[in-house]
Amino acid sequence: MDQHPRTRLSRRASAARRAVGLLLLGGLLAGLVGALGFGTPVPAYAADEDERTVVRVGTEGTYPPFTYVDPDEGLTGYDIEVIEAVADRAGWELEFVRAQFDALFPALDSGRVDVLANQVTINPERRARYLFSTPYTFSRGVIVTAADTDDITSLEDLQGRTVAQSETSNWAQVARDAGADVESVEGFAQTAELLVQGRVDATVNDNIAVLDYLASSGTDEIKIAGDAEGEEGRQALVFRRDETALRDQADAALAELRADGTLAEVSEEYFGADVSVAGSGDVDVAGSDRDRGAAEVLQDAAWPMLRGALLGTIPLTVVSFAGGLLIALAVALARMSPSRLLRAPARFYVSLVRGTPLLVQLFIVFYGLPQIGVDLPSFAAACLALSLNVGGYAAEIIRASILSVPTGQVEAAATVGLDGWAAMRRIVLPQAARIAVPPLSNTLLSLVKDTSLAAVVLVTELFREAQVAAALSTEYLPLYCLAALYYWILCYLITLAQEPLERRLGRYVA
Repeated sequence: MDQHPRTRLSRRASAARRAVGLLLLGGLLAGLVGALGFGTPVPAYAADEDERTVVRVGTEGTYPPFTYVDPDEGLTGYDIEVIEAVADRAGWELEFVRAQFDALFPALDSGRVDVLANQVTINPERRARYLFSTPYTFSRGVIVTAADTDDITSLEDLQGRTVAQSETSNWAQVARDAGADVESVEGFAQTAELLVQGRVDATVNDNIAVLDYLASSGTDEIKIAGDAEGEEGRQALVFRRDETALRDQADAALAELRADGTLAEVSEEYFGADVSVAGSGDVDVAGSDRDRGAAEVLQDAAWPMLRGALLGTIPLTVVSFAGGLLIALAVALARMSPSRLLRAPARFYVSLVRGTPLLVQLFIVFYGLPQIGVDLPSFAAACLALSLNVGGYAAEIIRASILSVPTGQVEAAATVGLDGWAAMRRIVLPQAARIAVPPLSNTLLSLVKDTSLAAVVLVTELFREAQVAAALSTEYLPLYCLAALYYWILCYLITLAQEPLERRLGRYVA
């Protein structure tokens, strides 16, 4: 005689309850291990065997001529040479951390880096929150427009216009104070493209950076339309307010470098003028990039982008997907449990993950958790955030797959003496796995592409390498097409593995 549906559901719920109990116990043990292995806060700086202080330097690497990646020399630029000269005098051992400009200040706040060397302009808001060294660059602001724009020549003309600026840059506030509507971009190279395409009206930026871009790109599609009157900038190294010792060492080193002419020598090399003092006069910028064609740019960028895929994108994908599946299975079983104490948190977790952007989740894990004592390394933080995100989406896939297995399978298992957990492990889950493969493959493909956001938490991966190459060469179309090709190859290999996996798991389907 057929059993009542409630009885069949009760057996399945019993199996789910036992399974989730074991998984939650394993999760607690894994969490303890993770806390011991990854949760120890990283000191702001430390001394090595030679008594040299290790100082982590935050910089973009995409802002020529101040900080950029040369295909032959690696990370270089005016700011890089200045901080290296400071380190030599101060007895520092430098570790460079490259990140988007808008991520540099959060990295400094959370202790991920100890100093910023990225042409940061001193202003009252920043001075109230951070410590600045003595200035090592003096510059002036200029207004840049498309070549055919003639009605914008001063800050007053920006009233009601749309300008493109890096969100946390000093020039963004200058534009807002002039009454402009600010669109956030990552760097000046992207801004120039927006101007050419007519998507924004103007931008305000450092005259040296603009001149370098014009010299490197050879473009005549944008122009310096006028000066930002009254916006002469002073740029300096930036420290947290509790790093007075480091700031004082930097000031002493900069004083020595200024006195013996080293700063002037470095400045003359890059700009043909001494920009380390006020009123240096006109600068002469030859351009950071060599005369390279698109083919040479692609050749130079191909290996760094592949390395970013091998060391960043693929490991992030593998670790995050494996962790996400474990989380998803536990959450799916908790959602099916008759216990409200398990169902309610699982339902809330799924709602929270699916209702918030992945970028916000990355920022919370990497920049937010250190404020409560949980300080994870960059790669571990990215994996945790991505795993939690995958777990929220995959949990519903796994739950639906388990529910799609006929209840008669559980009843048949009971008749041959299998208890609830054994039936779930040996009968239900193998069949559910076959059903879940296609939608989980889509989740995996999405994860491969979502790893491109890991650059905001200081993880260098495939797309970040493409951005670095594009910032110097301005060859956007070929470089981003090459990045797309790399991503497509990775995703295609995954789809090739999907069909044989489905065939292998198909033997478990009744």
